[in-house]
Amino acid sequence: MAPHWQETSLQTQAGPMPARLYGVHPSKGAVPLILHLHGGAFTGGTLECGAYVAALLAEAGAVVVSADYPLACERPFPFALTAAFGALAALYGRRAEFAGRNAPLYVAGEESGGNLAAGLAMMARDQQAPPLAGQILISPMLDPSLATASLRAAEAGTCGCKWADGWQTYLGSPEKAAHPYAAPLASSRLQGLPPALVVSAQDCPMRDESARYACALEKAGVATELHILPGPTHWPEGISAPPEKPESWAGTMRTLFSRFFETSRPRRRKPAPAVL
Repeated sequence: MAPHWQETSLQTQAGPMPARLYGVHPSKGAVPLILHLHGGAFTGGTLECGAYVAALLAEAGAVVVSADYPLACERPFPFALTAAFGALAALYGRRAEFAGRNAPLYVAGEESGGNLAAGLAMMARDQQAPPLAGQILISPMLDPSLATASLRAAEAGTCGCKWADGWQTYLGSPEKAAHPYAAPLASSRLQGLPPALVVSAQDCPMRDESARYACALEKAGVATELHILPGPTHWPEGISAPPEKPESWAGTMRTLFSRFFETSRPRRRKPAPAVL
């Protein structure tokens, strides 16, 4: 069954960004609100490609806005990231409309969308707004060197490989690979980032860079969960569109998302007892 969604948009400096809205506004209180970014190696992908993950996030208890960010074929780094940051700020301003007053805000993405989500977490930290409750990175593309064992095992990284070509198109020029927002795995300053849930799969080419980033976050004092799912999952292609029947890992992902929302959600302080 196809996931249910509604059309919406988020206003950015580059104009309105089309998006899909998943989940239901709570009748009272607030639920996690997520800006979700689909995969596609920076040069492809559509809102339909992100539909399965967005629906799983919504089924885990969140309201999800999956954004159709600009692709690198038209504008290289940092255009897509800047536009996505504008969308994140707009979403924060509309959180009461989408998910309830004081809804905790998250970023999430898979593959190239995971790269953008990690970059957004850094930007929000550095600009001290909007406040993020967490980041969900699903087999994110984080290292343009393409030299990990998991990529070599997938016979990826050579000329003509979609990830190599995607990185080249996204960066535009080699020196941009040194920018932490473009290649988060190379960042030497990860302190102060929001809690992270990093998920990959044993048979995914991005497995090793996902694990390395989770380790780096943890060393920097960031509350981090890493989960490597058993194969076969056929990731990242296996998460790029909603299948006709649920995948074997879908239930695990919903559980991971739900638990992460519970552990990362900011707790409201109880008022101090009155002094008589």
